[in-house]
Amino acid sequence: MKHLRAASAAAALCLLGAGGGQLDSAYVLQRYAQALQSLEQPKVVVYSYTVSQVGRSNIEQRHRVYRRNLEVRDETLAIDGITLLRKIVRFSQHADRYAVTRFAPSASAYEMLFSGTTRDGRHLDYVYETTPLSHSGAATIDRLTIDGTTFLPRAVHFRSGGGDIEGSAVVEFGPSGKYWMPMLASATARVGGKPAHEEIVWSDYRFPASLPPQTFAAPKPLPPSALPPI
Repeated sequence: MKHLRAASAAAALCLLGAGGGQLDSAYVLQRYAQALQSLEQPKVVVYSYTVSQVGRSNIEQRHRVYRRNLEVRDETLAIDGITLLRKIVRFSQHADRYAVTRFAPSASAYEMLFSGTTRDGRHLDYVYETTPLSHSGAATIDRLTIDGTTFLPRAVHFRSGGGDIEGSAVVEFGPSGKYWMPMLASATARVGGKPAHEEIVWSDYRFPASLPPQTFAAPKPLPPSALPPI
């Protein structure tokens, strides 16, 4: 009976949050930890992104990316608003730098102090000020917004400093299909005393069951000319 009452209370809290009422902040953190543990990430994904930089160098590019686990095919489709007649293709192998699990702070590494809520459509999101429990290097997360329905990170804000670079950034996440994916990254900094800004926007997510093997095969170099040397 005691377990039944506890389960009923938890269900009531979930319904309260879905209906717009405020949940207990400690309960939200508990659900946050559970949601991260059970989070599923796509093994195969195709998406587009645009990147804009203003500052030391000015960049405006549009890309399409094909990823299978660690394998990545990155196609540059447009530069400075001009569509390339022949796209630039780069191949690499690396983990997703913007996966939510790489940004989400944990209770073992950060102290999280509830600071308030913000309305997101029909539900509330929960904002926490975060303080690292030990020195964590040049970049430090100082604010976390937890989605009030999935209990996954909606936005992670951090500050960085070191050398001649000092600035702040935020990465925003959201649902795409059954996955929780990056949607926007925005950073503002002073580099060598001069302002700089960068923004990345992700879109057009697709999650195919597989990709053709040739997707990640770099083209073979052209054979050397058969003409005799001059």
